[in-house]
Formats: sequence, structure tokens, C-alpha cells
Amino acid sequence: MAQRPIEVYYWPTPNGHKITMMLEECGLPYDIKPEFLAISPNNRMPAIVDPHGPGGQPISVFESGAILQYLGRKTGKFYPADERARVAVDEWLFWQMGGLGPMAGQAHHFRNYAPEKIKYGIDRYTNEVNRLYGVMNTRLATRDFLADTYSIADMASYPWVRPYKNQGQDLAEFPHLERWFQRIRERPAVAKAVKIGEELRSNFNLAENKEAQAVLFGQRAR
Repeated sequence: MAQRPIEVYYWPTPNGHKITMMLEECGLPYDIKPEFLAISPNNRMPAIVDPHGPGGQPISVFESGAILQYLGRKTGKFYPADERARVAVDEWLFWQMGGLGPMAGQAHHFRNYAPEKIKYGIDRYTNEVNRLYGVMNTRLATRDFLADTYSIADMASYPWVRPYKNQGQDLAEFPHLERWFQRIRERPAVAKAVKIGEELRSNFNLAENKEAQAVLFGQRAR
């Protein structure tokens, strides 16, 4: 009997791209869904529902890093079982979750979406992204991928490097990072995942949608 597809609650943000990249790389069937608050308490995409979870029962997972780890354990792909190798992947996965993603996100906000151009905010986050790119460049000087072999750590970081121009960066400054970027971009599964996101985004421009910006950037506890 054919497996029911994993439900993916998604928008083509960098965090969303992480999940579609992993699903494409693993060859898992999935359907993209629009509603997500019920399974994502943080009110942020992405989230998934796997109808074939542990024990054959559905499971919902939110937070992009947790989803990548879950899919890696489920499939045995891109997330090694060997503890030393897994620690290396986890280090760079959490580095992205705690550093590259938040800092790049703030650079995007202050450079592209903030109603006032605040020089301190622009400089602060543009410079920090530059520093983090330098960390990646140093790491990649002696290896092809962040944890030696292609893994969920690379899938987590790549979508945050894709919009480097919007972060005020020039990949030519980081030759090892640039080679890594090209290497991942050429993977068929990655290209397919990006194309899906571009098709969804084609009818929506966040930079011009003030109502959507008010919702996304103005949320409080209530």
C-alpha cells in the first residue's frame, strides 16, 4: 500500500526551504499545506505531520532543526548514526539555528523591510552575517561540507546563504563558502525544492505587502 504523504506546513522562507530540500533528497512524498498554528505552537512555519510516525501513528513536528533531525532518523539519510559524526552535524545544525539564521534574518529585516533605515541595525547585522560567513569559509577550506559529508547541517545553512545579496554580502569574498554554495545548488533535489518555493512566491511579494508585514513583524503574545 502506498504511503500517505507527509504534510508540510510551509512558506518559501529559508527555514521552509530546509525541509523541502530534505524531503526531496530523501525521496519522501509530501503535500504542502497552508494552515499550521495547530501543530506549530510558536506560530511560525515550517511544521510537518507524518502520518507514518513512530509506532505507525501520526506525529507532528515543529521547528526546522527538529524536523531535519526527525527526518534524518526516520530515513537514515544525511544524519549519521555514528555518534562522533552525528555530534559534528549537530554542532553545525545548532550553529545555524542559533547564529546564522537569526543574524541573517535580522539583516534581511533592517536592510529590506524596516520602515525606517536604522544605520546601527543595518551595520550591526550586516557585519555579523559577514563574520558568520567567515566562520563557514574557514571551516570549508579543508572539507567539501560543514560536517565532512553532505548532511542536514548543510541543508540548514544553504537557504540562509542563498539570499546573500539581500544581506549585503559578496560571496566572492569567501571562496571556500562560494564553492560549497555552488556544490549544493547543483544538486537536483535542491534545485527542485527551490523551484517549488519560487512557484509559490511568484504571486506574493512580502516587500510590497504591508498587511502581511504587520502580521509577521508585529506579533505579540496575544
